Amino acid sequence: MQHRGYRGKIRYQGDAPVGERGREWFTVTVHGDGTRTLRSMCEMDDSQILRDVTYTMDRDWRPLDSFVRISVKDRFFGGAWFRFGAREVECEGFTAGEGRFSQRVAVDDWPRSFGPHPVVCDIWHLGAWNWKGPKAQEWPAIMSSPLPNGGSGPMIGRSMIRAEYQGEETVTVPAGTFRCKHFVFPLRESGHPPEHVWYTGPDLLFVKIRWDLLKTTYELTEISGDVGRE
Repeated sequence: MQHRGYRGKIRYQGDAPVGERGREWFTVTVHGDGTRTLRSMCEMDDSQILRDVTYTMDRDWRPLDSFVRISVKDRFFGGAWFRFGAREVECEGFTAGEGRFSQRVAVDDWPRSFGPHPVVCDIWHLGAWNWKGPKAQEWPAIMSSPLPNGGSGPMIGRSMIRAEYQGEETVTVPAGTFRCKHFVFPLRESGHPPEHVWYTGPDLLFVKIRWDLLKTTYELTEISGDVGRE
């Protein structure tokens, strides 16, 4: 077989006096053709959300399909399967509030990114970044929930990703010290404070996120396996 893989853990660290407010485990398989699949489990202590996500992208970081399942307070909240194409995004789901539903949403082009809400996927929106373009760019994306914690749905929602490149920085987190690319998601229209993100290498490996809206720093605490190097 031609695939390689790596796995890691992320800590959600709230500002004092809150302390650790959640954690995320992820495993990534990268196939010989560049297609990659994420398997992620996210625990959020304060909102009592447990999220399980499987998400596959092609070699150009375009979303192909995903499954998202949410439990709240150990009770089923919702689950949905998403499929992406050049003319349509479809979703088949069932939630505790809405029951069974089907969605078909027309798009002008293949969506450049998808947000199923593991924080590792916040970084992966930047797979759509054009390095020959300006230092501030935007592109349409599909989201499974419009809420900051992803605690609704899951179902199809539209969004615009806006990102600004800040340059390269060396960042130290519990998993080690990494040479990173630093981006900001401005989020001006929502009125939310900007989200700062740092990643390293061709796999867009999550290193750190800081978001003042949730007063939380997200840090890579463990990493192992065959991670792509620049």
